[in-house]
Amino acid sequence: MKKIKLNMRHKEIMEGYVFVLPFILGLLMFFFFPLFVSIKLSFGKLDKVLGFEIIWLGIENYLRAFLVDTSFVPMFINVVKQTFIKVPLIIIASLLIGILLNKDIKFRGFFRTAFFIPFLLGMGDVMRQLLNLEVDKQVISMADGTLVPRELLVYFGANVVSAVDNFMGIIVLVLWNSGVQILLFLSGLQSIPVSLYEAAKVDGATEWEMFWKITLPMISPIMLLNIIYTLVDSFTDVTNPILAYIQSNAFTSLRFEYAAAMGWIYFLFIIIVVVCVMSILNRYIFLAEVKGGAKNDKKEG
Repeated sequence: MKKIKLNMRHKEIMEGYVFVLPFILGLLMFFFFPLFVSIKLSFGKLDKVLGFEIIWLGIENYLRAFLVDTSFVPMFINVVKQTFIKVPLIIIASLLIGILLNKDIKFRGFFRTAFFIPFLLGMGDVMRQLLNLEVDKQVISMADGTLVPRELLVYFGANVVSAVDNFMGIIVLVLWNSGVQILLFLSGLQSIPVSLYEAAKVDGATEWEMFWKITLPMISPIMLLNIIYTLVDSFTDVTNPILAYIQSNAFTSLRFEYAAAMGWIYFLFIIIVVVCVMSILNRYIFLAEVKGGAKNDKKEG
């Protein structure tokens, strides 16, 4: 009987390996092998005369990105600056919208769909074409005198109008990129037991106090997920100029080695940022859970 069970167990294991074999082969062929070639290429030079062999150069390509190329570092700093401005705005906006959509309001289903539609329609090349047409600045524009009288615009001057238009454009992009985050926050908010809010209201807690004492601690894991997702999405967005610059060096200028080095610099920076954010937020979540447990112990005592 044991022998039959063992044979059945081995058969099930073999069937499992057969089903995952295409995935494993695809991972080796289309992910790990190109990854290895990319690392090797970033430390060398592609010699087309010798049949596309890679000649070892060390860190020359990496030094070129920081010491020779006058475009990479300023562009890199600008992308990082815009990302660290945009990510908090997306998180705050999506959280506020998620809280509002979680309320018992009319047409709640319509509003949930409306906030997610831009994510479905405005991604990839569609988003790039829209930004090339400056749709983000034309949606809420002051320059045409619709929102503010032209006399007032003339008084403030072109610099102020341009700065406000740029700010409005950022707001449009923030709302445009908040669809997934809103849905994740909604799922987290709906998982909070209603009894917690009812007990807090009995104790005389205000909406503001319930937000800081109940809502925010309970959705902190979703907050972590949203921050990591938004960071990665912002750094790898199709409209990101760094990615376009790397692609241009690789497939237009045919400098594959230098493009690979820039790609690995950018990738390692993203990994470091994500790890640091996860470490800080995980520590915050752990401390919040410890404080919550200590308070519950005091109440029970």
